Amino acid sequence: MRGLYKSDTLHPMVGMPMPRYDLLKKNRYVNCTFVQTSRGCHQGCTFCAEPLMNGLKFRYRPVEEVVSEMENCGSRFVSINDADFFGTPDRPKQVMCALRGRGFRWQAGVTSKLAQDDEMLQLAADSGCTMLSIGFESISRSTLKSVHKYVNRPETFAALVEKVHSYGIMVFGLFMFGFDGDDRSVFEETVRFNRESSYDACAYSVLTPYPGTLTWYEMKKANRIVSFDWDKYDQSQVVYRPAQMSGDELRRGQAEAYETFYALSSIASRFPVRGRRHRGQWLIYNMFMRKGSATEHIDSVAAPTPAPDTSPVPPIMPVKREWREAVLEAVGNPERMEPFPGHARSIK
Repeated sequence: MRGLYKSDTLHPMVGMPMPRYDLLKKNRYVNCTFVQTSRGCHQGCTFCAEPLMNGLKFRYRPVEEVVSEMENCGSRFVSINDADFFGTPDRPKQVMCALRGRGFRWQAGVTSKLAQDDEMLQLAADSGCTMLSIGFESISRSTLKSVHKYVNRPETFAALVEKVHSYGIMVFGLFMFGFDGDDRSVFEETVRFNRESSYDACAYSVLTPYPGTLTWYEMKKANRIVSFDWDKYDQSQVVYRPAQMSGDELRRGQAEAYETFYALSSIASRFPVRGRRHRGQWLIYNMFMRKGSATEHIDSVAAPTPAPDTSPVPPIMPVKREWREAVLEAVGNPERMEPFPGHARSIK
């Protein structure tokens, strides 16, 4: 075995083999069938590892191959597992047109901007979309700007949820705690907003500084990373020192957010009595998330570990000079940097 395997190119999404869906223990999961139509994302958020793994440009799978996998996967309920299914205006429309009339019920992850598009939402509803998972991340505009999530505007969030509901589609809101702008009030304020805006379901994760992201380099430069045990980098355990609260407060706040949002009184108040949303699926998600939040027990802060001898070279260097300097200062000696597969060692 070699220590490092790398490719000079990213894999084209043509002729991909059929996954072994028969190997899944389907009784353990809510979603059992995941189909990718594209890879990559051009948002470039500072905390996200997607561009590191799959690039800033989209690679598309042939539409006919997407439809073929969905027709032969053994289920009519499918999760489209793209980083951003609505990433470009034309491509998702091609896929959704091909899905119309085939009897699928599907869900996908998207960003908030193109989810505002009425034509996109109508096509989604007509082709069987039951839920959109949207990375809202934070209800603070300043926080979103600080992590380059410019596509999100909190003042539009409530109206967006209402608009998606009008097409009979549920909204699964994805939020993150632990940004430098977050203090202890962020948990209660976020959950209150989610309840008042009638989000169908929400997931609350802990900010995780994945190696190679700009967030990781900034925290390493400031000596804020506590653990370099990659097993702890799971968006639930705190591996760094938060700016305005302790690690314990961050983990407890996340747990309390789940408990509050999925309390029986909250579930009852948010239940979609009117409209065309799929009530059975709505209940399954809420009860599954309620059960998970009640049974998950993870230590609040990962145990400290020494820093590794090498640091990753990011395949996409930051554009601004101060970011580039932050990376260079964080890693120290460039000769100790290890490249990601498929990318050059040089950081010039």
